[in-house]
Order: sequence, then structure tokens, then C-alpha cells
Amino acid sequence: MTKTRIALVGLGMAVTPHARGLLDLAGEIEVVRAFSPSAARRQAFAARFPFPLCDRLETILEDPEIEAVAVLTPANTHAEIALRCAAAGKHVLMEKPLEIATDRAEALVAGCREAGVTLGVVLQHRFRPAGMRLAQILAEGRLGRIVGCSTTIRLWRPQDYYDEPGRGSFARDGGGVLISQGIHTLDLMLSLAGPVAAVTGFATTTPVHRMETEDMVCAALRFANGAIGTVEASTAAYPGFHEEILLTCERGTAQLRGGELLVQFHDGLQERVQVPIAAGGAG
Repeated sequence: MTKTRIALVGLGMAVTPHARGLLDLAGEIEVVRAFSPSAARRQAFAARFPFPLCDRLETILEDPEIEAVAVLTPANTHAEIALRCAAAGKHVLMEKPLEIATDRAEALVAGCREAGVTLGVVLQHRFRPAGMRLAQILAEGRLGRIVGCSTTIRLWRPQDYYDEPGRGSFARDGGGVLISQGIHTLDLMLSLAGPVAAVTGFATTTPVHRMETEDMVCAALRFANGAIGTVEASTAAYPGFHEEILLTCERGTAQLRGGELLVQFHDGLQERVQVPIAAGGAG
């Protein structure tokens, strides 16, 4: 089987799970280059992973054998890097979020579409076994219509997490708990309950953190399908807890908590999925 040849751009905090996964996929994927402009990050990466390094993005763009690029850099660099990759004919897998503002994200999507390359974004919570099983149950109609959806994202990040230059700023991250941490659970919620038609809410920066963007949000939602619900998200909830989505439906209730699913039907039947995962709440 011919291997897919890819490159990594960005060797910071986000790269480790990608690199480990790519080692597991060594029979299908060949990592041709791993790039960072930082010599220190290249050196630290090389001590842990056996992938060839480069010190120029152009080395990746000019290599016709590289088919795709995983962009693992800060959000405010995504559009520039992805559009250069697209112009060079490379497919792009982007770490979340797409960009720091809607207009920049739309330009990124449009540019990849115009170049004829595939653009993906890493939102892996959809692929947890519990979430996939709930999506199947909903698609089969066993729970009936969704009438309510409550989502809680109670995470903990210590102050030194936000002391890293740029973290928790609008300029680099585009926002706080919603776009940086809560985005995974929000994406899973939307994939299950559908799009939101109306929202009203509050966002604040609590005294727990010194940061520019929000670390606590509460919102009320009306979904396009008529369901109503709430979202509570925070990185100030010590010591951090599993994210939770509770769906109230015509024929029962479904509770997703971390890697666990409990579905309770009105007729007394229950279904459980229990796949232990490390709590994401502690950072």
C-alpha cells in the first residue's frame, strides 16, 4: 500500500498527541518533514520523535511529494499558513479553532475550496465511542425528538497556564474558554442537537485569573429544531471536572459525561457505554 506523505507545521504543545498517533499509523502514513522556526523546539521534538526536521516552511511547500500538512500552530497564524499550503496543492488538517475571527476563518475555507484541496479541523470528541453511540441512537429515532440540551464544561487552568505570552488574548487565541477549551464539547453538542437559532448569555473574566479573555460563560440557547438549552463553561472550576451533555428527549434522556454514556428510556430500558478517559478538566 502506498503511504500518504505528510508534514507537520508547529512543534509546540499541540504536536505530541499528533506525533504519537502518526507513529501508530506508520504503516499508512509517512511524516516527511516536521517544521518549527524555533531551533529549541526542533531540538526538543527530535529528542522524542524520529521524524525528519526542517527550518523553513518553504521546504514543505516546494516538495511535490508532500500531499498534506497538519497545521499545529497558534490560531492567529492558521489562515496565512493554510492558504500557503493550499496554494501549493497540499491538503490541510488544522488544529482547532480554524482562526481567531469569523471573517478570517471564512477566508481560510474559501481559499482551500478555491484551491481544490481538502480542509479538516481537529475536533476529536465526536469520535469517542460514547458520543458515536449516542449519535447512532439519535439517528435511529429511538429517543424521539430532542426537547432540551444542557451542556456543562467545568475545567481548571492554573494562572501559570495563562502566563504564557499570548495565551488567553484576543490577538493570539481569539477568545478564552469557549474557543480554546470548550470548543470540543460545543462541537459535540452541535453534532448531536443540531445548529443553534438564538442565544443570549453572559461572559466574564473572574478574579481567579489574570487574563484578557473570558474564563466563565453562561448562556441560554434555542436550537433550530425547537429545543431549548443551556451552556455553562469555565476554566476556573478547581480541580476540573468531566464535560457533560444532557439531552432531554421525547422517549428518554441521554447523559454524556467524559467517556461515559447513560441512556434511560421511558419504558425502563437502559444503555451504557463506559470507556474511561483521562479527565480533560485539569489541563
